[in-house]
Amino acid sequence: MKYYKLLLFSLLIICSSNLKAQDLTKFSKGSYITTKDTIQYRILFPEAFDPQKKYPVVIFLHGRGERGSDNEMQLANGGKLFLKPELRTQFPAIVIFPQCPENSYWSNVNITTDTAGKRKFSFQTGGKPTKAMSSLMGMIDNFLEKPYADHNQIYIGGLSMGGMGTYELLRRKPKTFAAAFAICGGDTLANVNKYKNVPLWIFHGGKDDQVNPAYSIAISNQLKIVGKEVKFSYYPDANHNSWDAALAEPELLPWLFSHTLKK
Repeated sequence: MKYYKLLLFSLLIICSSNLKAQDLTKFSKGSYITTKDTIQYRILFPEAFDPQKKYPVVIFLHGRGERGSDNEMQLANGGKLFLKPELRTQFPAIVIFPQCPENSYWSNVNITTDTAGKRKFSFQTGGKPTKAMSSLMGMIDNFLEKPYADHNQIYIGGLSMGGMGTYELLRRKPKTFAAAFAICGGDTLANVNKYKNVPLWIFHGGKDDQVNPAYSIAISNQLKIVGKEVKFSYYPDANHNSWDAALAEPELLPWLFSHTLKK
């Protein structure tokens, strides 16, 4: 009897794992390739997708640990959120997860490490984008040429390195995005004025030992000073993986999709 119970338990685990893997395969693989830029991405189309209709577009930027060339790891955090049946029904949208190559970075931030192993980020106010950011911007421009992309509902968000990339995209393309969210990211206050008109939801963990929460606190405070729409969720006991709490926020997607580009 114990043998059969063990066998049944093992089969359930295998089936559950296969189901999760199968879910993520709903994100089709794609590549944006030009003579100068190349970037891989995974894309999820709405159920019953109709190319004659227009759909919101969400671009999600992963963290440093998911860089590579397998075109899979970038779905590790956030991918399952957009596969929830009730959310796909309520918010039919096109969701894109680009992957940053191992040898690049979304943001052109300078990173140094002190003797205690703490990293310090020096965010830039200008300069050329990184190779990954250049490719990402090319991919976005290319995708926005599609007739089914609703230009009034283009959204950007990301975590850690992707949160930093989100801020950089907002300053480089401030008139493209209807709203954005940044999880455990950072930027210099000198850039805030460039994206002050984009509704933004910021998340950070109070015990983050990888990216200092002071970056997010400062950005949030500065946006409040200029009187623009900003939400800030601070998780006092969360470390760097504050994305677990952020992506579990029931109002995240309703808030995001409630915004349209103001012209």
